[in-house]
Amino acid sequence: MHRGKGMKFVGDSRIPAKEHRMKNIPKDYSEYPGKTEAFWPNFLLKEWMVGAVFLIGYLILTVAHPAPLERVADPTDSGYIPLPDWYFLFLYQLLKYEFAAGEFTVIGAVVIPGIAFGALLLAPWLDNGPERRPIKRPIASGIMLLAVISIIFLTWESVDQHDWEAAARQGAMQEDIEVDQTSEAFEIWSTQASCIACHGGDMLGGAAAPSVFASDLTKEEVIDIIVNGAPGMPADQFEGTDEELEILAAFIANDGQDPEE
Repeated sequence: MHRGKGMKFVGDSRIPAKEHRMKNIPKDYSEYPGKTEAFWPNFLLKEWMVGAVFLIGYLILTVAHPAPLERVADPTDSGYIPLPDWYFLFLYQLLKYEFAAGEFTVIGAVVIPGIAFGALLLAPWLDNGPERRPIKRPIASGIMLLAVISIIFLTWESVDQHDWEAAARQGAMQEDIEVDQTSEAFEIWSTQASCIACHGGDMLGGAAAPSVFASDLTKEEVIDIIVNGAPGMPADQFEGTDEELEILAAFIANDGQDPEE
């Protein structure tokens, strides 16, 4: 109790004074084995900072290198070979092996990825020791190394074995060519299985060859290529009469339209 000018001041120990309030300082865990810092805010703040750096990096990458566009999807183009994005190439490659393809597709598409991702999910419970050094956590470190090595190897194999030139041709943007599919020439084309296998059922290109309208050729030049062949294209593949050959060649030279119209 203090006296002063007729007033009495009584201190209450239950109400701390401002000057004695403790600042929001995280606890010191150095005396506790297995703990080095507080989760909030020390550890979580570091995680947020690392995540922000990667997020900004990905945003810059998407702006600098936009996703490439291909031509409009055509469900009738049986020659088109779809290719997944780079982060799924390892699964795409896995389905090429005998033990994960054909009758065993379920193994490659469901069983093996399920076991792999299940092991990664269970890693914290399989090895929940306090150590942070990888050499002291063999189970978690081994699972992670096996996953990383497998993904890198399968991705590399997929990139190395894929025919990127054919993929560029089949996915290249095409000029807006409207093929008259009601014409006699298109009916003739629909009977040419060997031509459709490479150039597609719509004549606009497939996995093995570009669009038949890619070059500005005359009717005579088209006939010469069909009969005698060209680099990468065998000769004598047309199945039909000479009259049908001329009708089809004129149709190709006229960019998919009946020359008589």
